[in-house]
Amino acid sequence: MLRQQLQHVIEALRPHIAEPRSLHAPLLPVVLCGDALGLSERGHCVTKRHGIQCRRRQSVGEARVANKDLRDWIEGVDAAGELKVILGAEPKEDGAIVDIYQRRMGNPAVMFEDIPGFAKGSRVLANILTSVPRINVALGLPPQSSDMDLVLWWRSYMKAAPSFPPREVNGGPLLDNVLEGHAVDLERIPTPIWHEHDGGPFIGTACMVIMKDPDSGWVNSGCYRIQTQGPDVATIMMSPGKHGRIIMTKYHERNQPCPVAVIVGMHPALFMLAGLEIPYGKSEYEAAGGILGEPLEVFNMPRTGLPVPANAEIAFEGLIHPGDVIQEGPLGEWTGYYAGGSRPEPAIRISTMMHRNDPILLGAIPAVPPNDNTFYLGTYRCGAVWNQLEAAGIPEVKGVWAHEAGGSRFWLTVAIKQLYGGHAKQAGFVASHCHAGAYCNRWTIVVDDDIDPANINDVIWAMCTRCDPREDVDIVRGGWSSALDPMCYDGDTDRRNSRVVIDACKPFARRSTFPIVARASKELDARIRAKWARELPKDF
Repeated sequence: MLRQQLQHVIEALRPHIAEPRSLHAPLLPVVLCGDALGLSERGHCVTKRHGIQCRRRQSVGEARVANKDLRDWIEGVDAAGELKVILGAEPKEDGAIVDIYQRRMGNPAVMFEDIPGFAKGSRVLANILTSVPRINVALGLPPQSSDMDLVLWWRSYMKAAPSFPPREVNGGPLLDNVLEGHAVDLERIPTPIWHEHDGGPFIGTACMVIMKDPDSGWVNSGCYRIQTQGPDVATIMMSPGKHGRIIMTKYHERNQPCPVAVIVGMHPALFMLAGLEIPYGKSEYEAAGGILGEPLEVFNMPRTGLPVPANAEIAFEGLIHPGDVIQEGPLGEWTGYYAGGSRPEPAIRISTMMHRNDPILLGAIPAVPPNDNTFYLGTYRCGAVWNQLEAAGIPEVKGVWAHEAGGSRFWLTVAIKQLYGGHAKQAGFVASHCHAGAYCNRWTIVVDDDIDPANINDVIWAMCTRCDPREDVDIVRGGWSSALDPMCYDGDTDRRNSRVVIDACKPFARRSTFPIVARASKELDARIRAKWARELPKDF
């Protein structure tokens, strides 16, 4: 019912956005049909692949709602031909392989199996969310929906805020293997060396870190990088101001250790929520129930009592003691650089580890954009910026896109229907400094509503032909940034940056006399596509 309500909101909003010529959906179709996969109309799979039961191929336009766990999601993308299995690669090679897959949006998710030196059945899954269709599968949306459909869905989700409290259960598949005390061994998991200059294996890149506020009892889920430091110890890096850092500090100010649980294999929707900027005090677990359409099943870890998903793949718990730090890093980050360096970070002393049979480690490698660590976040961020523009009173916003080459933060494009002189500048300045758009922003481009903000060729064309640098380019100094930004003022003492706002709209006073665009009208384009569909280029 909640998903149907959100879909109604999307349909109501659709007439108010720019007509999308999606950069991703046509190039990266997850078409759940037999024809696309060389199967008959009744194409189906009745065998068991990779330890996952394949039920059947689905028909065109049929959305598969993956409600339970990571294996459900894998089944869905595997049935769509969106999964590549690689046998025999070593952990030191996995990261370089994934990096190649990430260089082009829409390459399939990658599953590593038969990993040398590790138990048969142990697996690593990466490149999970580098396409809009695979994100759609994770959220239970029609896989063929466009970029802007996904942004609209996030907008409506944020407004409706559907949620279900988690349901506590006594156990689940995560309890297949429980290791305690000296038996704990993180090194039995085939954690890749994601980049050749990394300081070690990072088991937590697509992870959930669970903590409980000692004052309110609120349970927070965040995504922070976790480095394996030994069989029963890991380090965690949490930037100042992040919710996990705030909670840890509360314990340490009382001279108490901070309990923590870490999940490193779960439904991709849970990973997405852990990385989103959900307000302090709001439950990611409840939000996950809203996305999945039912309460998330959890049970409490034996030592810390922290709740973890019962269907997770791998989890461990422990304590972060005051002053207990270990040298951490470096790790190639989402900006594409080793900008964060290596420094002492809090240690997690692990007491319990558990995993399913044939566990799957989930990885989201931060790397030169586009990458798995940021693309999904950009689609959410677009919806948040759009909502905040409207909340600030900016009228006639038709689309927002955070381009993946900018790590979904450095580049932001806003499409508007101009109503008055200065409208474009107003939209640009608000977008570049509203809460959702400000962090690490570098370029904000405002375009007319005939430009698809997700089509970088159209955006650059508008910049080249509609922008007068004398009047339409503004530099803003002292913006909110990060130590990971290689061009911030100073990574240690002054984490600000400068940014550019570009008005790439037709000059407002010249709209009626501006040259006509030499392209078929939307009406003619639609007629030609309908009549000559078989003769036209595919995926366009």
